[in-house]
Amino acid sequence: MGWTPLFLNVKHRHVLVVGAGEVGERRARRFLEAEAQVIVTGGTVSEDLKSIGALEKPLNHLEKLVKWADLVVVASGDEKLNQKIGELASGKLLNRADEPENGNIIVPSSFFIGDVQICIFTQGKSPLMARQLRKKIQKVIKPGDVLQLELQHFTREILKGQLDNQKERREILYQILNDEKIKRLLEEGDLLAAQKKVASILKVEATAHTNMSNEEIQ
Repeated sequence: MGWTPLFLNVKHRHVLVVGAGEVGERRARRFLEAEAQVIVTGGTVSEDLKSIGALEKPLNHLEKLVKWADLVVVASGDEKLNQKIGELASGKLLNRADEPENGNIIVPSSFFIGDVQICIFTQGKSPLMARQLRKKIQKVIKPGDVLQLELQHFTREILKGQLDNQKERREILYQILNDEKIKRLLEEGDLLAAQKKVASILKVEATAHTNMSNEEIQ
């Protein structure tokens, strides 16, 4: 198989997208949202995409554009062009929407639930099933689960200042995770009350830590 999941920090990195159709625009938008510098070539870039920072360049500067790029996305409908880009981008990070197996980067279907990002990769077998699985996952994960994530982060930050022993910190985190009263508070959407409950369990002042956590959530 050869593929393994990774998260890539593309902030301020150069991304070249070849192809301005539906797939190219979707990929370009995704990298722009991750604060990459994005150039789109091989088609007409929509005004909407330009408004969020995409630059449009002609194909006659192709070699320079590939050299400029840290990551190249091939998303055109022109097989010869795609092949040429693949050859020019040899040794670079390359995502091929047309032939994923001929690139070295996959851009999987992904979505956020709160601060949780979930990615689905079907080995290219079925984009349709990737969408169906996404819908099922979105139904399973509840708002209380996302608040539990925030609470666990809140708790970990306190414990880092209290305990050096990682095993002991993990045991307390499980205790918080399985506390029925805390679960109920989170199901009711009351993160603040859950944070105060955690602070009382850990015997710390709740105010400073609660303010810190709320600022991070905003």
